[in-house]
Amino acid sequence: MKKKTFSALMSFALVGGLVLGGCSSSDETKGSDSGSGKSSGDKTVVNMMHLWPEGSSNAQFSIVDDIITSYEKENPDVDIQTEILGNEQYKEKVKVLSASNELPDVGITWAAGYMQPFVEGNMFAPLNDIIKEDQFVAGTLDAFSVEDQTYALPLELNITPVYYNKEIFEKNNLEVPKTYDEFLNVVETLAKNGVTPITLGNKDRWTGSMWYMYLADRIGGPEALNNAINRTGSFEDPSLVKAAEEIEKLVEMDAFVKGFNGLSNDEAKGYFMNEQAAMYLMATWELPNYTTSPDVEQEFKDKVGYFKFPTYEGGKGNIDSFVGGPGVGLFVSENSKVKEEAKDFVAYLVEEWGKRSVVDAGVIPATVVDTSKGDLDQMYIDILNDLGNATNLTLYADVQMSAGVADVHLNQIQALFGGQTNAKDFTKTQEEALAAEK
Repeated sequence: MKKKTFSALMSFALVGGLVLGGCSSSDETKGSDSGSGKSSGDKTVVNMMHLWPEGSSNAQFSIVDDIITSYEKENPDVDIQTEILGNEQYKEKVKVLSASNELPDVGITWAAGYMQPFVEGNMFAPLNDIIKEDQFVAGTLDAFSVEDQTYALPLELNITPVYYNKEIFEKNNLEVPKTYDEFLNVVETLAKNGVTPITLGNKDRWTGSMWYMYLADRIGGPEALNNAINRTGSFEDPSLVKAAEEIEKLVEMDAFVKGFNGLSNDEAKGYFMNEQAAMYLMATWELPNYTTSPDVEQEFKDKVGYFKFPTYEGGKGNIDSFVGGPGVGLFVSENSKVKEEAKDFVAYLVEEWGKRSVVDAGVIPATVVDTSKGDLDQMYIDILNDLGNATNLTLYADVQMSAGVADVHLNQIQALFGGQTNAKDFTKTQEEALAAEK
């Protein structure tokens, strides 16, 4: 398998970006056998619990339901029985079941910090034996791995490109920037011509963090920020200070929409959707708005493109390194009485999900997708190809940190963008918060 970098210390689900299960209180069950093993019909029963109710997450529900039907047809001696709950109800039930050592044979988990207690409690089975060579996008398995053992197989993935309005660029005689100097020229030209270069809703804080993370990556390489967080390095690394200085420069250039620190991400997104801002940095969960959503006019969709965050002259970062992360993954219970059958089903589900999730649900899978098959929008094809060539995926900084340190980081991000702190104090304060935990 390709060995690439992925930094992840807490569940991606905590940032609220990718979890597609709704807050429904739905509790649906397929089948009636409550245990694992042989049912009255001498079929092997594999119990699965997931978080995509038919009412609130119909696309995901339908994909899983169809995959189960196909699997049972190909494996007539196996009966997959499902329990389906909304997102929060699922989390609560998993806690209860784990406390009594009664996890389902197959279930949903989030990465890293969320998964860690289950791994330490020997509740999840290692799944290395069912992973195919080069099956997953580079780095995605790392977030579900501990000491070279993979304990869940990821289903979903997001990366964060810069979306841009092609018509606005054309009217201002601008080309897509590949270097950061070219990007600064785009910002300067747009601002000079009375166009808002970038929309940003930094009231939510994590939005500004992504800008900082990309600059940290492009200047210092992915190791600089990762090492600062995992304590093999320092947040006062010169490249991290320089990244903060570049944020200050962007603010001074009027790169961002007016009042950005008081706007939520949803409010800021409106400026891009209404063609009042030329660029918008956001994860690929936004793709349906620019491709398949029936609620968005095709005329606008045709105007939207995207580009990778540019390289920095003299920097250590690679243009194929992305800020992003995986969503949920599938685990197999270590105590399952039908562990081998459960593993076989998980391997099958992950592979089939990868074939169908983009077309049927608008979800980017964690597996490498053959873009020559299926009727995909070109933007999806381009994103999937970029993922296949990714050299690194760095999980959102606040998600890597403990809750207390993450709050310091996000507050400092808002202060840096708002001019209430400077680059050196920004990095010093975060270094102190990280050091105090050790």
